[in-house]
Amino acid sequence: MRLTPSELRPIGTIGPRFQSYNVEMVEVTGGRFWTPYAVLVNGGGLYHERAPIDLESKKLCRLAAALGPAYVRVSGTWANSTCFCDSDPAPAAPPKGFGGMLTRQQWQGVIDFCRAVDGEIVTSVAISDGTRDPQGRWQPDQLQSLLAVTSAAGATIAGIEFMNEPSARAGAPSGYDAVAYARDFAVFGETLRTASPRTLIAGPSALGDRSDDPNEPELSARRILEQPGGAALDVLSYHHYGAASRRCASDTWWPQTRAQDALGEDWLGRTEQAFHVYRGLRDRFVPGKPIWLTETADTVCGGNPWAATFLDSFRYLDQLGRLARGGVQSVMHNTLAASDYGMIDEATLAPRPNYWCALLWRKLMGMTVFDCGALVPGFHVYAHCLRDRPSGMAVLALNLDRGKEQMLRLPVPSARYTLTAKDLQARSIMLNGTVLQVSPDGTLPALEADLMPSGTLRLPPASVTFLEIQGE
Repeated sequence: MRLTPSELRPIGTIGPRFQSYNVEMVEVTGGRFWTPYAVLVNGGGLYHERAPIDLESKKLCRLAAALGPAYVRVSGTWANSTCFCDSDPAPAAPPKGFGGMLTRQQWQGVIDFCRAVDGEIVTSVAISDGTRDPQGRWQPDQLQSLLAVTSAAGATIAGIEFMNEPSARAGAPSGYDAVAYARDFAVFGETLRTASPRTLIAGPSALGDRSDDPNEPELSARRILEQPGGAALDVLSYHHYGAASRRCASDTWWPQTRAQDALGEDWLGRTEQAFHVYRGLRDRFVPGKPIWLTETADTVCGGNPWAATFLDSFRYLDQLGRLARGGVQSVMHNTLAASDYGMIDEATLAPRPNYWCALLWRKLMGMTVFDCGALVPGFHVYAHCLRDRPSGMAVLALNLDRGKEQMLRLPVPSARYTLTAKDLQARSIMLNGTVLQVSPDGTLPALEADLMPSGTLRLPPASVTFLEIQGE
């Protein structure tokens, strides 16, 4: 394949917080979350009790800051029934109608963490029985309290969703439908516009919608958006997972996937199929509004065993490349440091392969997106302007062939960063042949490139290569 940077035309731009991540609400509060496979194999259950994440950890903050600027989304399934308790001391247990409790001190920890890592907060509000009056109508006092405490701390919530994944109905009252959702959403929107007008309303935080779905759920994105006021959004937000993890193998709605298919075109293309569904809904109901993918990873239910290995890095980067090309303005990976799909190991805070990929994306890939033509099966190439140097160009080349090299011809010199692993399911990876490691305190190594002359570059089988091309 030949690539001539001077001939590539720009096709769009992405936001500075395009590459972002989730810190699940249940991480902040502590509670039951997906059990890592290392624990499952020793007889653990589907969920395990976890302590609140230490957002004051200097190592975690150092690692997260290297990915900034980013959105830090604090939400997830458990957020739908988490009470914000603005009292000191906090009650010993959540009030009736809630399943969890977020204290003022924990929320202050989120604010402080975001300040330390160049993050902006994205979150959602609870919608469970504890938020409702005797007639079942959602009440805004929880939201008002959260906004007041945030403002008093000198902070702002950048974006907020009314409910996490309405179609899953987690925490919702029995019989809750799109009409009731729109009624409550109107109160939510009015409250937010009054109390925090700078905060973007994102929604419907949808998951799993399909075109012309005969089994469309009552709280599908389409049914919500077509309600009067249901499309009063600043941002169209959605979620995407390509399959269910092995933890949820009994869930017949979700397909399963296999490690041997992780570099295949069908698997990698699923993110684009989902995007087309939600872009169509955006164009129909909120034309011109930005699109955020506010939660994504390889699979629901904590990720598959290979989510923590180099094998998933191809999906991680290919998704960023595809969605940047499509015009998505932010992609929020689930999670930063929880369960198997975390970019950082939650027990040791050791960076996993996806973290190193994210770090190189942050270092090199800028805001302007260029057209590299149709994706070649087995060899995907993406190009952006160079980060902080728009006259230059950054190229991402994914060799998805496990058995042969790919050739990329460049008429200009470049600085090359190639990621490989001794085994595709290894948890450590190499940059230009050197194993990437972080110091005990989270100090990152210098990411050294190999300088390459113009001509043909040979890209190893099953490898990730970033190229830095300096402009004038």
